[in-house]
Amino acid sequence: MSRTSINLVLNSFLLTAFATLVCCSVIVRFVFPPGPDTKGWSLRGQSYDQWATIQFAMLAILALGILIHAMLHWSWVCCVIATRLARDKKVKLDDGTQTLYGVGLLIVIINILGLAIACAALSIHGPP
Repeated sequence: MSRTSINLVLNSFLLTAFATLVCCSVIVRFVFPPGPDTKGWSLRGQSYDQWATIQFAMLAILALGILIHAMLHWSWVCCVIATRLARDKKVKLDDGTQTLYGVGLLIVIINILGLAIACAALSIHGPP
């Protein structure tokens, strides 16, 4: 299978996963009643909690697909990042330097996500 075919299949999968996630999110947010009023309500045999679980599963599948997409285009990502951050735009950086720029950005993104999750975990309050 050619690289173009793999990209077509992956991008089609990502589009389908995104559309499904949007559909589930709209159902969870706008179709079901808010908060504790959802008890006893169901749509297509699924309760609110089951729809919320489907929503999270679709989010995880979409994130995995995006990760695979980034892995397939990793050299391009590193090249673009290195070109944007390089001091001398005229000098072509070698592949090792480009990879360091890409990995550095990945580390920064992971740390920001971890910090956001840690802040949420430390800031949450239970009922009074």
